[in-house]
Amino acid sequence: MGEKVGKNVSGETDLNKLVGAMQPMLSEIEYVFAVFDTHSSASLVELAPIGTFQEQEGLTVIVPKHKADTSGLNYQGVFQCITLNVHSSLDAVGLTAAVSTALTEQNISANVVAAFYHDHIFVPIDKANQALLCLQKLVSDSRQ
Repeated sequence: MGEKVGKNVSGETDLNKLVGAMQPMLSEIEYVFAVFDTHSSASLVELAPIGTFQEQEGLTVIVPKHKADTSGLNYQGVFQCITLNVHSSLDAVGLTAAVSTALTEQNISANVVAAFYHDHIFVPIDKANQALLCLQKLVSDSRQ
């Protein structure tokens, strides 16, 4: 139950292959992380979050900044998303560590969301281009 039949969905597990095959792409959309207040006038459907996570304190939503602003949601920080564009397995070991280490060396915070097919790295908007260059260098270095 729950397993999709007919399409290979397993993804890559070899760290060297994953890093070498990464094609980091920077989204132009500005995103924010906010807590969705059930008493808010905005509905979750109107916000159209690209991600949610239920925490003990409330439902975290990742939404485009303009939707949060329109809805009056409180947030801290504005981010851009870098999608790694490599089909990593959910069982892969080390990809998040390799990416976050490279970004840490550049003093760039990384909020990582692992989805079924790809990993998505949310970085502060003022460091997004620097983060993209850093990850492109990581790919280049791994191919040598």
